Amino acid sequence: MGEWSEIDTPAVLVDLDVVQRNIQRFQTYATTNGLAVRPHIKTHKLPKIAEMQFDAGAVGITCQKVSEAEAMVAGSDRITDVLITYNILGAGKLAHLRALAGKIMLRVVADSEPVVAGLSGAFADADKPLGVFVECDTGAHRCGVSSPEAARDLALIIDRLPGLTFAGLMTYPPVGGAEAVQDFMTRAKALIEAEGLSVETITSGGSPDMFRAHKPSVVTEHRPGTYVYNDRSLVVRGVCGYDDCALTVLATVVSVPAPDRAIIDAGSKVLTSDLLGLTGHGHVLDRPDLSIDQLSEEHGRIVSEGPIGLSVGDKLQIVPNHACVVTNMVDGVHVLRAGEVVGYWPVPARGKVV
Repeated sequence: MGEWSEIDTPAVLVDLDVVQRNIQRFQTYATTNGLAVRPHIKTHKLPKIAEMQFDAGAVGITCQKVSEAEAMVAGSDRITDVLITYNILGAGKLAHLRALAGKIMLRVVADSEPVVAGLSGAFADADKPLGVFVECDTGAHRCGVSSPEAARDLALIIDRLPGLTFAGLMTYPPVGGAEAVQDFMTRAKALIEAEGLSVETITSGGSPDMFRAHKPSVVTEHRPGTYVYNDRSLVVRGVCGYDDCALTVLATVVSVPAPDRAIIDAGSKVLTSDLLGLTGHGHVLDRPDLSIDQLSEEHGRIVSEGPIGLSVGDKLQIVPNHACVVTNMVDGVHVLRAGEVVGYWPVPARGKVV
């Protein structure tokens, strides 16, 4: 289709050769270490890339919202096994969940009795029970029961409520949290099995620690998300290099109002305002001397300590701080093979936040 330099900006580019390499790299590691891979599609939101992950050996996908899962399932007849890792509340969401469960193997998570009761009410008369994981807080302090004893208690509630079946344990730990995951899940598993329930699956997630995912030996499955594209946050953490970053934002210099300052046409609506503890809003490829120090909605400000060396009309490729949010900002991405644009893929699951 042509050179990426001819694309109108701002635009998102996805290098499928790098995507393929990233997928295979982690799948090989996981297979070697006896881990199942269930990628989180929040990063790419593309059924075609999910299919690439299946081809490499993924057992299913992870979604965060019901509408996101619906969009992915509608986009590929190969997406037949989905885990939604979010507490689901409300009659409307539960009705959609029930309909989706009639089409695929669907499981969810919960961390409280009210959430579980709602799920049971929606599935009490279903042809097959809904599998429910107990979400456990192993140090991230987001959602999740706070102790192994609480995990046992909720597992027993799930087991006795109509329409539900206990599926296992789930966590999203903080970076460096392997020891805490091992301790919490080992204790929770023993407590639950002492009550006569089996704990067949213990699923964890996160890309920053993905090549240490086997360290908690009790874990059976990993849910990496960002790994498929990588981003500046993972480069800074030492997980990958810029050559491993498959998603970039293509931007045009629209103004050079001072010798040490330029303005690009990618602002917070494309690059996002996420910092993730970093300074600046992205890495300009081939120009490490430049810093994107400020964003407004449609403008990105680039500064340098010396002459900026940019002219109006120049195009720049930027590795964003957080690739997952960038995906949700655009209707479609330009996909590349061997450095050339080979297609434009709409993003079916963008904006699916319900």
